[in-house]
Amino acid sequence: MIVNVQREERRRLRLARMAVNIFFFVNGVMSATFSTRLPAVQMKLVLPPGQLGLALLGCTCGGLLAMNIAGRVSSRFGSKMILTLAALDMCITLPLIALAPTLPLFFLALVLFGAGGGAMDVTMSLQGTAIEREYGRSIMNSFHAYFSIGSLAGAALGSLLAVLDVQPEPHFFAVTAVGCAAIVWSSRFLFSAKQEQIGQKQPAKVARSFHISPTLMGLGVIAFCSLLSIGAMFDWSAVYLSGTLHTSAGLAAAGFTTFLVCMALGRSVGDALATRFGATILMCTACSLAAIGLALALLCAWMPAVLFGLGLVGMGLSVPFPLVLSAAGRLAKWERSSALATVTTWGYVGMIAGPSMIGFLADRVGVRLALAPVVVLCVLAALCVPEASTSMREGDKES
Repeated sequence: MIVNVQREERRRLRLARMAVNIFFFVNGVMSATFSTRLPAVQMKLVLPPGQLGLALLGCTCGGLLAMNIAGRVSSRFGSKMILTLAALDMCITLPLIALAPTLPLFFLALVLFGAGGGAMDVTMSLQGTAIEREYGRSIMNSFHAYFSIGSLAGAALGSLLAVLDVQPEPHFFAVTAVGCAAIVWSSRFLFSAKQEQIGQKQPAKVARSFHISPTLMGLGVIAFCSLLSIGAMFDWSAVYLSGTLHTSAGLAAAGFTTFLVCMALGRSVGDALATRFGATILMCTACSLAAIGLALALLCAWMPAVLFGLGLVGMGLSVPFPLVLSAAGRLAKWERSSALATVTTWGYVGMIAGPSMIGFLADRVGVRLALAPVVVLCVLAALCVPEASTSMREGDKES
C-alpha cells in the first residue's frame, strides 16, 4: 500500500513538472513568434520607430499591472487558475496583434498580450517553486531551459515562414491553436492551491531584518541591465536588421534566431562554467562579451560580422540573470525570499520597459544609436559584479 502511494506521488510530481515545462515552452514560443514577425506587423501598419515604441509601451503597462495582480491573487487562491488564464490570454491575443488595423487597437492588443506574459512570469515561478520544494533539489534551471527551447522553436518557425513570405495572420492563428490545446491539456496536472502551500513556512523575520543593502542594489542593477538588454534583443534586433541594415525579412528573423541559439548554448554550459571559473569571473566575462558583441553588430554593416556579434550577445546575456538569482538566494538566511523577489522585480522591469524606451530614442536618433545605450548597460552590469560578488561571499559565510 505504501509503495503504491509513493509511486502515485512520484507520478504526480512528474506530471506537474511536465506541465510547468509545457507552460514555459509555450511562453517562449509566443514571445519569439511575436518578436520575429514584428517587422512585418510594423510594415503593415506603417509605424515609425517612435509609434512602435509607444505601442510596445502597452506590453509594459499590461505586464507590470498583471504581475502585481497575479502575485496577490495567487498568494490567496493559488496560481493554477491564474496561470492557465494568463497563458490562454497570451495565446488568444497573439492573432489580435496581427489583425489590429490601427495603432490604438494594436496598442490594446499589446496591453493584453503583455498582461498575459507578465502574469505567466509570476505564476510559472510559483508553480516551479512549489514543485522544486517537493523534489527537494534544484530544478528551476530546467524550467527556464524549456523557455529557451520554446523561444528557439518559435524563432525558427518565424524565420522559415518569413522566408516563405507567409503573412503573420495565419502564422499566429496556427501557433495559437497548438498553444491553447497544450495549455488546456497540461493545466490539469498543475499544483492546486493546497498542494502549493504544503511545506511552506512564513518567514516571520523577513519584514524586520530585510533591507536594501549595497549587495542587493548591485544584484538588482545587474538583473535590470541584463534583462533590459535581452528585451531589447527580443523586440529590436529583427527591426534593426530589416529597417536599418535593409536585410530581407528572412535574414532579419535569422539574426534573431542566431541570438537565441547562442543564448540556449550559453545556458546549457553556464552551470559547468560557473563551477570551473567561479560566478564572479563568469558574470564579468559574460557582461563584457555582450557589450563587445552588440558594439560589433552596431558598428559593422557586413552581415557575417553582424550575425557573429548577435551570437556573442546571446552567449553573454545567457548567464547573468540566473547567476544573479543564485547570488540572491545565498544571502543571509532571513533575506532570501525578499532578495529573490526584489532582484526578479528589478530584472523584469528592465525587460518590459526597455523596448519601449528604445523605441522613443529610435524615433529621434535611429535604431542603431538607440541600441547604443544597451552596450553601456552591459558594461555597467560588469562593473557592478565585484561589489556584488564580495558581499555574496560574505552572505555565504553568514548562512
